[in-house]
Amino acid sequence: MNESLKKQGMFSWNELMTKDVEAAKSFYGDLLGWKYEEQGMPDGKTYHIIKAGEQMIGGIMAQCEQTKAMPPAWGPYVTVDDVDAMVAKSESLGAKILLPPQDIPDTGRFAVIEDPQGAPLSLITYTDV
Repeated sequence: MNESLKKQGMFSWNELMTKDVEAAKSFYGDLLGWKYEEQGMPDGKTYHIIKAGEQMIGGIMAQCEQTKAMPPAWGPYVTVDDVDAMVAKSESLGAKILLPPQDIPDTGRFAVIEDPQGAPLSLITYTDV
């Protein structure tokens, strides 16, 4: 990942949660020329890293049990210096916490908030791997 994207306030990752990963990969690969790299997840599922040329720009994953009733959707990630502190601050400013802070092995720590108008946003603090 480009180091400049790991700075406070930068949009740094985009993630698609979908019911049909292979169809999504095919569509976006044909449309935008994206390539994919598979990565195993701790739960045994596969995460599909999106690459535009050699640059990793996002990921595609299958919807889980908790999200299967939702339509497939893209979710942006914004880098923050301290995800736990930003979650607390966002809540004090009227945000709802959709997913409390948790670790992503070998990547960092993230959370999902919903702003006071109802728009979800993922916050992430990257570890230096």
